Amino acid sequence: MSRRALTLLLAGFLVLAFGVAGAFRPVPYVVLSPGPTENTLGEVEKKPVISISGRQTYPTSGALSLVTVAYQGGPAAQIDLLTALRGWIDPDVAVVPQETIFAPDRDPKEVEEENTVEMTNSQDSATAAALNELKIPYSMVVTVVSTEKGKPADGKLLKGDELTTIDGKDAKDVDVVSSTVKAHKPGEEVVFGVLRGGQKIEVPLRPIAGPKGQPQVGVLMQTKYKFPFDVDINVGDVGGPSAGLMFSLGILDKLTPGQLTGGKKIAGTGTIEPTGEVGPIGGIQQKMIGAKKAGATVFLTPADNCGEAVQAAPEGLRLVRADTLHAAVQALDALRTGAGAVPACPS
Repeated sequence: MSRRALTLLLAGFLVLAFGVAGAFRPVPYVVLSPGPTENTLGEVEKKPVISISGRQTYPTSGALSLVTVAYQGGPAAQIDLLTALRGWIDPDVAVVPQETIFAPDRDPKEVEEENTVEMTNSQDSATAAALNELKIPYSMVVTVVSTEKGKPADGKLLKGDELTTIDGKDAKDVDVVSSTVKAHKPGEEVVFGVLRGGQKIEVPLRPIAGPKGQPQVGVLMQTKYKFPFDVDINVGDVGGPSAGLMFSLGILDKLTPGQLTGGKKIAGTGTIEPTGEVGPIGGIQQKMIGAKKAGATVFLTPADNCGEAVQAAPEGLRLVRADTLHAAVQALDALRTGAGAVPACPS
């Protein structure tokens, strides 16, 4: 073999070797794909998704399914270039920069914990929204989930503490507590009124400046509701707040006579406020694909997601705009009875 041919062969081998090696190098992207779809009127692992005790319930039919997005990648388990390339050519998945899912200054474990808390909050908000729709009264308290090591609340606020006041004002929800802390300058004292073990105490803290200069004390809180009967929601290993609307509809269907779906397979998504407002979510394309694969014919869509949903909706999946829980119930009534207008996502 000539020296020229040998040089070309060696160069080709090196290019191939570097190409193969590069294909398996980690890249800072996350692959989003359709995740599990669960019927809120059905079961997960032989347990009802929604269980209600202490209140009369009624038979249901059809499906009111929540949809999810599965992700592959992240700071703790980055995908390789080959996986990202496969995702870019697959129309059912999306490849997004890692920082859109995991903020660069956030610990992945902290993000996972917050997703769990968001799911719990979503379930409670969904129950509250359903009870508000039915005009059933309830009460609520703000509790401490955890504190960050080294931050002002560390060792002073404890898991399970009920926050009753903040600077003498009623701590009626997490937003009130957060906004009151943020109204202070770093170093200024803020006083938490706490119910601990049946005893009322005051815990003064001095916020420090966070990464963006905002004052913080390093406490993760959640609003806990005291409902007049038990509502238990079981969805397995699913996090985040985007199933709120479908939880509310499932609870409503079980608590009211008749069948909300009319036997149809309905899927949908959207965060829910206790007042019933439906909020936008991420991953709408993957969620619609998951809904279609699960046999849904109707997809309840938050108003703010309508634009992108119309562009990517699978054939045969009817998009119904859901601004509020009440509007979603009215839309399902119209679909079932054929009477009244069904709000659609604008094209």
